[in-house]
Amino acid sequence: MTLPTERDTALSRKAALAKARQSRRPSRLGRRAGTAAEPDYPVAADAGFPGLLKRTWRQAAAAPDLPAAVDTLLTLAGHVPADVQLRALPLPDECALKVLFGRSWREDGRACDPPGGGAGAAFLGEIGLNTSGRVVVRVPSKGPLSGAEDLVGGVLRVPWSARDLADYQAELASAAARSRESVADCRAWLAAAGTGGRRDLLDDLKEAALRTAPFVLYAGDRRYTNFRDRNTLTGKTLWPGHPDCALSSLADVPLELWSDDDVLMVVCLTLLIRSAGFARIEEANGTQLTIDHVARLLERIRLAYNGVPGGRPVPPAASTRVAALHDLAGAIAGRRREISAKVRLYREIHGPLMHKVERIAGAPSGDARRLEAELCARLRDRLPVSGGTLGEMGTGIEASPGWLAEPHGGFGTGLGSLVYETVRAATAAFDADFAMSRGMRSPTALIEALRARDWPKIVTWDMPHFFCCVVPAPEARKYFGESPAHLADTAWSISARMQYNSWHFLAGNLPKVPEVVARDHFVPPTIPDIAYHSDQHHHGHVAAKVRYSIRSPQAVEVLGRTFDGFVDLRLLRCEGLPFDEQDLLAAHRVSGLVAKATGLAAALAAGGADIEITEFDSKWHWETIAW
Repeated sequence: MTLPTERDTALSRKAALAKARQSRRPSRLGRRAGTAAEPDYPVAADAGFPGLLKRTWRQAAAAPDLPAAVDTLLTLAGHVPADVQLRALPLPDECALKVLFGRSWREDGRACDPPGGGAGAAFLGEIGLNTSGRVVVRVPSKGPLSGAEDLVGGVLRVPWSARDLADYQAELASAAARSRESVADCRAWLAAAGTGGRRDLLDDLKEAALRTAPFVLYAGDRRYTNFRDRNTLTGKTLWPGHPDCALSSLADVPLELWSDDDVLMVVCLTLLIRSAGFARIEEANGTQLTIDHVARLLERIRLAYNGVPGGRPVPPAASTRVAALHDLAGAIAGRRREISAKVRLYREIHGPLMHKVERIAGAPSGDARRLEAELCARLRDRLPVSGGTLGEMGTGIEASPGWLAEPHGGFGTGLGSLVYETVRAATAAFDADFAMSRGMRSPTALIEALRARDWPKIVTWDMPHFFCCVVPAPEARKYFGESPAHLADTAWSISARMQYNSWHFLAGNLPKVPEVVARDHFVPPTIPDIAYHSDQHHHGHVAAKVRYSIRSPQAVEVLGRTFDGFVDLRLLRCEGLPFDEQDLLAAHRVSGLVAKATGLAAALAAGGADIEITEFDSKWHWETIAW
């Protein structure tokens, strides 16, 4: 055997670097990356959220009256529930909207005369929309909004009558008294925790901010977020311990010097996490962190969980004091574990404000069964499987899984063939513009690393160790200028992002050794979701024109270790009707089949089979979609 010379090694390294510098975009394969004079597919500067805010403001300004304008602003022209925006208001603004328009997230919102009705205006206020999407109100204690807010447009003038002012004064006094009592209770609860207990709470919250998807929360006019470049909490911009992180900055500060906003933030986040883990934070996205809001959220969840037959119902909180809500949150967490095997939990996502709402799905109906039957028929035609349901197919594959490790249908492995055919069938059956499924390329490599307990090696694996098969509907070209190349490039950009998601979730399933802790990762997802209007915020969804989507993550067991979110199925629509709950139930059955096959392939690898999925790279997407 001839050993490589230093010159051979240098040439090999040079070739590898040259390849690394090549564009991975399907339409630019083989060309040097970063050499285009301008973007191939430019996106308008106000595409997505900025454009939505401009349209919302224009619609509000053209509304026939102030109540109609307020409804437009609260719903962002029909794109989010008004309830979210109402709970985003600081206390003075909340009281103003209740008095002037009868709009409140509380049960005691009331109908009222138009603002300023009666004997003329005693005060001329304002209402507007700021660039974060919040409705802002000029109340008597504020100056003009234009001097204090980054407004989308101008302002609408709001006349206040003398009666409005009197009602507002009474409402604000009552609300302020409740707020002071609530803050005092939070301080007492934190004081009882002691210095060490508070430090533990802060450490837990820093970990939550670091490992959770983007959130934006408010306390008064103060914003707490791990999102993009406005971070005030540990996240993508602020590293753990950064002095600008609101949580890190409190670590050595006496409780007496904490601001009321910080006190509320720490207690409210603690209660939310106690009820369901870090993901519950996202169910407060875009709203104020107040004890009243948390109490309402927990009570809604308690009632929903108690609606599931069987088990011991969770009693209501004895009060809205922190200790009582802390007990309630713990009981809700226990009840959640109890019902999770009986019902399908999922989340609705309202994209413009990233707000999530946990739901309990009903039973599958004829629509879900019809979708499953159609998908099964397509798979029977293309794969060596049988069965009238996806469950029967999974059982059949389990009885004879060997073909998953062998070439099939032009793919190097049966597993790769199953992934592709399942995604392809899902695109057609669900009338989706895109469908996709992601995973790890080599179960064999994972098995070897797990047996060696080589956690540091696993977290060094980069995006090429993962795949995502994206199959667009041919008709989806109409959203991309009827260009097959643009469609292929979009599919690959989606695939690359999904590879990142697999990379980002994997470490969350490993022991917390130093190398794993140091590696950027999120807590893996465990329940499916339906998203609405996500093309109005998420940058990638704006470019790919993803308006409606379903995400169905699944766990896979490998060598006795459960990997949450190891695979998933995603369905996307660029226009038309949103997906519904029956679509989600059927999609979750489909992703379950992919997870079943992936787990069986991992078992084959554990028995000695060498399995690697080599398809679904940039070249594959180009040849499959553009040719």
